[in-house]
Amino acid sequence: MKLRSLGDLGQLWQHVREVARHAEREALLQAQREREQRRRQEAQHNLFARTVGRVHPMPDRGLAELKLPLPAPHPRQRELDEQAAVRASMTDEVTLESLLLTDDGLSFRRPGIGPDVLTRLRRGDWTLQGEIDLHGLKREEARDALADFVRDAHLRGMRCVRVVHGKGHGSPGKQAVLKTKVQHWLAQRAEVLAFAQATGPQGGAGALVVLLQRQTR
Repeated sequence: MKLRSLGDLGQLWQHVREVARHAEREALLQAQREREQRRRQEAQHNLFARTVGRVHPMPDRGLAELKLPLPAPHPRQRELDEQAAVRASMTDEVTLESLLLTDDGLSFRRPGIGPDVLTRLRRGDWTLQGEIDLHGLKREEARDALADFVRDAHLRGMRCVRVVHGKGHGSPGKQAVLKTKVQHWLAQRAEVLAFAQATGPQGGAGALVVLLQRQTR
């Protein structure tokens, strides 16, 4: 601004004072905002401290923080659905023409499996790699347990397993009801190639020796 008179000087001085007052007001407002922000932060900190109580920092043990890889997701729900479908497919009302009468009970072999396989099963040529005992289980419990056992044994690569169903001495009428059901259930499993009654040392009339398919990879 070019000054031409004392009046111009007065106007300039008035302008400078207005600018100074504006700057002072802005500084006061900024200081007030900062105080309010600090007050809110302190209130939040005090609330947290009152909630969790007194805390102490953990000692520094000089350990490195490693980011380990996460395990691969496991399709647990899909496995449960598959197991439920398998159990639902095992029924009692089925006529199996491939059940062959033997000396002490029923044996089973799939088409294409020679009768010598049953002879070898009864003779104990295959080493038993696992077993399940269904004693004391109700029908539904026994069916589900057997389905899980056969599936898991096959997945683990087992070839020969034993299924203990009992001789029926504790059943009404001394009838081996569970034995017949187990035979029907096993014959419906795709993993089962054949089964025969166990030898005396392996359980006799109270157990079956089951031959499973090879696990394909």
